[in-house]
Amino acid sequence: MKKNRKTSKPVVIENDQVVSLYFDARGVQSTMLRHDPYALALGYTRTMMGFLLFRPYPRRISMIGLGGGSLAKYCYRHLPDTMISVVEINPQVIALRDRFHVPRDSERFRVVCADGAQYVAVPDHRPDVLVVDGFNADGLPAELGSKTFYESCRRRLSDDGVLVANLVTDEPDFHRYLRSLREVFANAVTLAASEGSDYNVTIFAWKGSAELPSFTTMLDRARELAPGHAVNLHATATRIEHGRKFNWNRYDQTC
Repeated sequence: MKKNRKTSKPVVIENDQVVSLYFDARGVQSTMLRHDPYALALGYTRTMMGFLLFRPYPRRISMIGLGGGSLAKYCYRHLPDTMISVVEINPQVIALRDRFHVPRDSERFRVVCADGAQYVAVPDHRPDVLVVDGFNADGLPAELGSKTFYESCRRRLSDDGVLVANLVTDEPDFHRYLRSLREVFANAVTLAASEGSDYNVTIFAWKGSAELPSFTTMLDRARELAPGHAVNLHATATRIEHGRKFNWNRYDQTC
């Protein structure tokens, strides 16, 4: 299988409490709690689950980037009626799936070794949610932040599907990623500061004519979903609400 993007050799560091995945010494890619392997240990992953405030009961989720499988495992456990496909370019990362308790492939869960940018460009199943968290040692590959990529994501989504992406504000091309998202999704895009991080932001973009749900609607959905989830969706709703104040015009001009 042809892969154009650079891959990085993963390194696992562990102690009595956690098992973590790194590509270099600059930052952790994924962390698993030994006492609760299906928990979301890193705050930004909890914020990314805010897609439930847009699509509370997705039928199908596609993910680009496996890492230690945190989001994939959470969705597998807490969304039992959802089909989940995870695309990971690095076979060495996939080889660690047992170490991070990633579920075996089954009728509703599978991990595919492929280039995510190419994967979304090929017509196939149309997910209700598309999760993009495909970082390597150098940051976000340019192919996963281009206008062409976001156009492919939008086409691939179901008619009322949601894209959720993890971005890092101190990356040199961060402003360009924002501009590309705005050009592709127009006003159907918002962001939230990610929990527990000074640099990660979570982007939500959606298809269709619907507007960003009101704060009241998001709180109602968070309350409805609370019994079946182990994340604080009320807090995420507040983060998304604060994102309404983001000055997109300023960033459009400086990109």
